[in-house]
Amino acid sequence: MRKAASVILIEPSEPNRDRLAERLRMQGYQVTAAAGPAEGAHVALSNPPAAVVANLWMPSISGVQLCRLLKAEAATANVPVILRGPQDQRNRFWAERAGAAAYVAEGRMGDLVRALSRAIAETPAGDDFFTQLHESTDIRDRIASYLDNALFESVIASEVRSLSLCGAFDRLFDLLTQLACQVTSYRWLALSTPHNIRWGLHVHPNQRGRAEAEARQALGVASDAPVILVEDSDAHDEAEGPSPLVLPVQFAESDVGRLAFGRRQESDAQGEEVVRIIARELGGPIRMATLVEEAQRLATIDALTGLMNRRAFLQALEIEMERATRLHYPLSLILLDVDHFKVINDTRGHASGDMVLSGLGRLLYKEARKSDLLARWGGEEFIIVLSGADEERGQIAAERYRAAIERFEVHDARGERIPITASMGLARMEPAEQADSFVDRADRAMYAAKTAGRNQVAVASGRVLQFQQKSSVG
Repeated sequence: MRKAASVILIEPSEPNRDRLAERLRMQGYQVTAAAGPAEGAHVALSNPPAAVVANLWMPSISGVQLCRLLKAEAATANVPVILRGPQDQRNRFWAERAGAAAYVAEGRMGDLVRALSRAIAETPAGDDFFTQLHESTDIRDRIASYLDNALFESVIASEVRSLSLCGAFDRLFDLLTQLACQVTSYRWLALSTPHNIRWGLHVHPNQRGRAEAEARQALGVASDAPVILVEDSDAHDEAEGPSPLVLPVQFAESDVGRLAFGRRQESDAQGEEVVRIIARELGGPIRMATLVEEAQRLATIDALTGLMNRRAFLQALEIEMERATRLHYPLSLILLDVDHFKVINDTRGHASGDMVLSGLGRLLYKEARKSDLLARWGGEEFIIVLSGADEERGQIAAERYRAAIERFEVHDARGERIPITASMGLARMEPAEQADSFVDRADRAMYAAKTAGRNQVAVASGRVLQFQQKSSVG
């Protein structure tokens, strides 16, 4: 038997201890018997053995606590622990969660010998280095310290996992910074999602410029990517520090983000360990926020055109009308309908009709200002809100959209160009007007444009309908 096959046996019962020790020695192991877990742990930490055999349940210190202590100490981290106890699934569960190499039912000597042999054989060879413990070292103090650390880690992990309820990345990041600044200190903290689609930065107001540049470089975020910014004095007002700590955030072995930690000049190993815990637990909340945001997006977007759907538009329109009333700026609305769309479907097929609608969605988005609201109203109808546009500016915008649609080229499956025009109704919001009345006036103007010959803009000026002269199309 090679020298490494030394075993520490921890058994409070003297008769059982003597009997087990003798049986293990008969198998060629060098056995050191200990009457209690504190004594056995002290021996193991002083001179790491090839394996430890202990009872799952023992007075003062359980096998679970003993196992976790040995796994937490560098000298014994790779020493396999075999736990023994009554034949019970719950006991086996606790032994596995504690990190035991095996759980063996009491009285099953053959199982114990096989488990011990297998655990030792599967343990990588060490370099025989260990640190001699001082005689006054109290194993109970070590276990208490370890359990305190484990409790702290568990609390942090639980707090991070609770962020799964946020439902949005910006709220998640804000709450994350509120947690992080309580348990560690940093110059800045940044979080990004794959491809840097979303990213957030927590920084002291005095250090935004420098910290943002450093965070973008650490995470590989482009200089023009918009940031979700949290600025307050919870982040430290320090201009420089060591290179940032950048950690992957994973969920089910897939990367869902990266967490970057702007270190301070003063070393904080414990704080960095907290950041590692946060990064390890943050994958679930990021994934959940992403799914919720995607579900919300899909619920508000028309799948064919990529524009808002009718329900989402009406909600946005109510907000925009309230804002226009409060801030005293004009608001105009265009409702447009594709001319002879049924003919396109009937003669060229519904696939061609879908191509027209999809293409119009892209065209309208391209032509719109950032402040405009666009949506597919239904069927072949589209609706546009022109923020800050009075009747005159609304007519200019409507004519620009009409001309762009007339110039737009879409080809069917045979490669033939599908001619497209649209009839449009324009209305300016009246004082104290409700959304349904606003849309209804634009709708009546649009039908008037169709009746008058299509491919033109009709303006609902109060209760009067006017027709706009078409510009020449190049």
